[in-house]
Amino acid sequence: MNPGTNPTVLISGAGIGGTTLAYWLARHGLRPVVVERAAGLRSSGSPVDVRGPAVEVAQRMGVMERLREAATNATALSFVNSTGRQVGRVNTRALQQATGSREVEVTRTDLASVLYEAGRDTTEYLFGDTMTALTQDETGVDVTFEKAAPRRFDLVIGADGLHSTTRRLAFGPEAEFVRHMGMYVATMQLNGSAEHVIHNAPGRMASIHPVRGRALAAFIFRSPALKDFNHRDIEQHKQILTDVYAGDGWQVPELLGRARAAEDLWLDSVSQVRLDRWSNGRIVLLGDAASSVSLFGDGSTLAMAGAYTLAEELAATPATPRSAFARYETKHRTLVDPKQGNITVAAALMVPSTRRGIAARNLASRLWPAAAATGWLRSRITPRRSPAPATT
Repeated sequence: MNPGTNPTVLISGAGIGGTTLAYWLARHGLRPVVVERAAGLRSSGSPVDVRGPAVEVAQRMGVMERLREAATNATALSFVNSTGRQVGRVNTRALQQATGSREVEVTRTDLASVLYEAGRDTTEYLFGDTMTALTQDETGVDVTFEKAAPRRFDLVIGADGLHSTTRRLAFGPEAEFVRHMGMYVATMQLNGSAEHVIHNAPGRMASIHPVRGRALAAFIFRSPALKDFNHRDIEQHKQILTDVYAGDGWQVPELLGRARAAEDLWLDSVSQVRLDRWSNGRIVLLGDAASSVSLFGDGSTLAMAGAYTLAEELAATPATPRSAFARYETKHRTLVDPKQGNITVAAALMVPSTRRGIAARNLASRLWPAAAATGWLRSRITPRRSPAPATT
């Protein structure tokens, strides 16, 4: 880095991790530039939880109140059979109160928007563009863009998700790091609102989730990796859903009809990303690009916590970014690694593979608030160290 100048940092991806990181880098005196392939903010309408360390980060950014105003306000989760009869129910509000949780559920779209607005005045954004080449040396990284003129940056950070361009350019082909976890997920927006309702058939789930006057439909199904799958081919996605869910009951036929007519259908593999190291010289990865914890993890929470930690470490030793990257990785892996091992249990709860498993889950759902209260009480009796970011 040039002595006497504020380091320039290119962030690939204007999602949860990228916008949070840009905010904190600017606060620490660095100069962030964010490049985003989409023409504007792009994020699915899927509900996500801001919990644990992410609550602390959001509070320090001054956006927690805005997130609570944008909350989905889902109060209960019902499980129904093929005729629509309720066979299980979870009072999610009681569950939250039982655990003493400060978390808030918002859509990814709303979360990304709030985080972007918090730091847009101190960050340069390049929408509708992407990187095509990265060449680094001891003092910086030369970046070639698809549209913009080439530029040189002190550092490059990939916050560009499961199918990361940064990871491909700086670390290698996606197939070396992305592991299919035996499931696929699809989502689409619906008109009108509804209760959060889930219908299961063996190895398949279809659900409707309320989102502040609207609703989101989601499909999750177990499957080995599909041959020739293309995560950008919406017509292929429509055919996959039609084939997998043919013959299912409840509202599935109607939802499939809407999916075939939808322009915003999204479908992708439930995958995990695992790398031995998250950095390569002056290039480092953040969020799903480095360590996707799969659909059932805390991806948004971990992205916000990781962005905060990375910014703190870079601010502590701006002249030695490699050591800052190493400290960030060491600290953040303590949050990520346990989450990557939770997918089997989470999948068994949300997408049981057998009818017996569905029945057992439905029965157990009635006890979840009580079980959560017991766990919360134990944590009060035997306190554990909080993983929240260090106080600034």
